[in-house]
Amino acid sequence: MTVAVETGLWQLDPTASTVGLRHKTFWGLVTVKGTFAGLGGSGEVRPDGSAAGTVTLDAATLDTKSAKRDAHLRSADFFHADQHPEITFAVRGADRLDGDQVRVTGELTVRGVSRPQSLTARLTGVSADALTLEAEFDVDRDQYGMGWNQLGMMRGLTTVTATLRFTRAAA
Repeated sequence: MTVAVETGLWQLDPTASTVGLRHKTFWGLVTVKGTFAGLGGSGEVRPDGSAAGTVTLDAATLDTKSAKRDAHLRSADFFHADQHPEITFAVRGADRLDGDQVRVTGELTVRGVSRPQSLTARLTGVSADALTLEAEFDVDRDQYGMGWNQLGMMRGLTTVTATLRFTRAAA
């Protein structure tokens, strides 16, 4: 049974949401994982059931449990966080598919470079006042000017995982 999502404005609940990355490094022997502490966002579900909105990450809040690595990831080699403090995903459309699947299309902006991004998310919780989306998708960091790859240690795609909880925005 497909549960309808209420129309109106929705606000991201950063305390109940997580966005993380994982990337194989050291020639595929080690997987580096990290999460962003600073995130925000909002969206609107339209009367036709489609949706649009924005999710924003504070690039400087990526935590991989290694202060030295985190400082390097904030540097010009990667996120260049002092020049480009925000990573944004602007949702242009989100449409329900069968069951709990949602097709999301939008634009991902990292380091000031914007590229189209599409993904399929799962609607894992829906009530009149809250909804939760879970998604996992791959990003080619080279497309965003993050080609640093000393000694060929970092190849392949970066996987982004997100659990985003939205609550109904106050009118």
